[in-house]
Parts: sequence; C-alpha cells; structure tokens
Amino acid sequence: MQLLKSSYRDPLPEASGSAGAFPGGATNRVRTSKPTGGDFGSLRRFAAAAACASVLTGCAAGPAAPPTEPATAAGTPSTSTPETPPSPAPTPAAVRCRAKADSLTTEQQAGQLFMIGVSTSGLDSATRKAIASGSVGSVVLLGDNNAGAVQISGITSELGTMRSAGIPLLVAVDQEGGRVQRLKGPGFSDIPNAVEQGSLADGQLRNRAQAWGGELAAAGIHYDLAPVADVVPRNKQSSNAPIGKLNRNFGNNVTAVSRSVVEFTQGMQDAGIVTSLKHFPGLGEVTVNTDHGVARDGDTTADGESLEPFRKGIEAGADSVMISSAIFTRIDPDQEGVFSRKIVTDMLRGDLGFQGVAISDDLGEAAAVGNVKPGDRAVRFFAAGGDLLINADPSLMDEMLKATITWAAENPGNANRLAESAGRVLALKESAGLLNCG
Repeated sequence: MQLLKSSYRDPLPEASGSAGAFPGGATNRVRTSKPTGGDFGSLRRFAAAAACASVLTGCAAGPAAPPTEPATAAGTPSTSTPETPPSPAPTPAAVRCRAKADSLTTEQQAGQLFMIGVSTSGLDSATRKAIASGSVGSVVLLGDNNAGAVQISGITSELGTMRSAGIPLLVAVDQEGGRVQRLKGPGFSDIPNAVEQGSLADGQLRNRAQAWGGELAAAGIHYDLAPVADVVPRNKQSSNAPIGKLNRNFGNNVTAVSRSVVEFTQGMQDAGIVTSLKHFPGLGEVTVNTDHGVARDGDTTADGESLEPFRKGIEAGADSVMISSAIFTRIDPDQEGVFSRKIVTDMLRGDLGFQGVAISDDLGEAAAVGNVKPGDRAVRFFAAGGDLLINADPSLMDEMLKATITWAAENPGNANRLAESAGRVLALKESAGLLNCG
C-alpha cells in the first residue's frame, strides 16, 4: 500500500530513493537456520497442533465440528468442501503457541487475527483507538515514505509500546523493491525491481536480501510482505496489471521465479525478518488488479506448474502465504480465492503441506471484495482457513471484529478455527522474536 486509502499492490510511480546503511545493522531477532523439505521450523510446523486442540474441549474430547462453510460471492453456500488431509504431528513449539492462544479470551484471539493499516507518516486517532481497544494484533505500514529510517524508527518505537492482550504488535511492510518499496531514504537501500533481482547470479539475491532485511530490522520492522511468487507468462508481461506491468515478477518461467523466491526468502530470514509468499495460487494470468476490480483467472489449476514457486518457497521456510482475491474459475469459480476453502485449506494446507500463517490480501479497501459486507469478508476468510486479515480501512474494524466473535460463538468448530488461527499468528510473532509462547 502507498497511502492509507490506497492499494498496496498498485503503487505510485517510482520515486527516487537513497542508498545507505542505517547504523546498528540487524537486531537480535536473527533466527537460527531452518531446515528445508518437510521440516520448516516452528512456525511452519504449527498448524498440526492447532488442528489437534480445541478452545472448548481440547484434544481429549475428540475432533471438533468442521467450520461453517462460507457463502459465495453471490451469497449462496459453496457446494464443494473436500475433506482436508490430516496434518502431521505437532511439534513442541506448535503446542506451546496453541496453548498460549487457548489462554486468551475469544475477543483477544480475534484481535490477534487482524492487521490494520498504519500510515508511514504516523499514527492517526482511529488507528490508536483500534490498537488500544485490543482489536488488532498487527499493523502494516502504508504509503511510500522517503524520509528514511530515523522517522520510521520513531513510528515503530511508538508501536513497540503498545500491546494487544498484553502481546506485542507485529509490524509489517511491503518492501519488494522497484515500484513496491514503501520505505526509502537514508537507512534504506534503493532496491531494484523483481525483474532485475531475478537476473542476479546465484547467491547474490540472498546476500542482498539479507542486507535489505537488516535495514528493516534496524528500523523496527518485523515482517516483509514479500517475495512475489507469481509467474507471469512472457506474452502477458505488459497486460498483467498487478504484477507484470509493474515488473514485480522475478521472471517468466517457473524455474527462474522459484530460484529467486527461495533466495529472497532465505536472505530476509538471515536478517531475522519473517516473510510472505504472494499471491497464492498466483496472479500471473489476470489482467485486472484486484484493488480496482474483479479479477478472473481462467488458466490456473489446482495442480499447475505455476504453483511450484510457492512450493519451493514453503520448502525454504516461508513464514506466511498471502492469498489472492482473484477468482480462479478452474479451481473454485463461485468465490474469490481469499474466501475459498478449496484454495486455502485443500490446496495450501493439504496439497502443499503449508503449516504457517495464511494471510489475506487487503480486505478493507480492495474493489474485488467491495460487494461483500465487511463483517462477511472476515468470517468467510477465517472459515476458509485463513489466519491473518489485512484491513487498510480502520473504520471497518468494529464490524469485522464483531462479526468474527459472533461467528466463533456459533459452534465449537468455529471457536476451534478461531483459536487455531490465533495460535498460528502467535507462532509467527514468536518466530519474529516478539514473544515466547512458553
């Protein structure tokens, strides 16, 4: 996002930025190295524990009822909810974070599932109110800012004094490079666009991403909503409004994109920054930017090769995956991806085995979901299996939060779904060095 009232995937024209190193380097959030393959660290392994425990009954009571199926974009129930494959056994870290989530009230759990937009120019009264009320557990810095790391550190320092249910706030930003680099000026390198990053020799992108991540960490940022794992076919580079037209893709083929996704992810992790692959299951085939209208993809399938960069990024230890708001007609033609259980639960969790945080694209201002009531946006996302909802419009928080709490109270299955996501978000915060689940 560039301004509080604008899209974070449709930036302003590229502004000049200054290279430089912010004193202090990376913070003490630098993590130990994570294994690849099926063992992705505590965050990636978390969902297994969440699937086991229930906020109302616990594991010993047996499986909870399935979550309420979300309505389609047209307001009718989805007709297909394939059974989700079983999760692998929980890890100690996963159990700890779910136990921490279970110690919270329903209202506190719900608050942890929301990420609200904060202007890079400073906090306004609506944002302070939402944070003070415990309605949100995370924030994302919106708007291009050229003032440099000192100003941003002032904002993050203030955010660092705030708590939601006694838990520190997670601070995120879109720092991809090129047209989508929110933070510039002294202390922040001028990051090249993804096309240029993808042309770097093996190993170079990881090293540079580590340096960029160190700048974020020094300025008090925990979470980079990057890298872009979308594969844009060469013949659609200029017509693909959200990605290709802005040179946000690392390349035009699966191999090139996968390599860069892995290196960017690992480099940020080397600096102690948690990451997000986006925009699952891919925005490479659309022409419409979901910030501005309804985008339909008639090419992507549930087992297509364009999923490979996401698979490789998950194997590299990606902490979260952002779900697209486009409609994927060959996967789930009745609703947007961000509301689709087929996409979030069956594909991402089941097929790809992802155990980390499923984060939404913006559900506050995006035109793609403008026909859905704000409260329903939240409920449908969580019912589909989502964990962390981005909302760029603070005025919608009350409606979203109340709808979520009401939905969780409807049955034990929904309550468990809420606690499951709260546990995953707490595990993300633990991975970022913000808390210890115990």
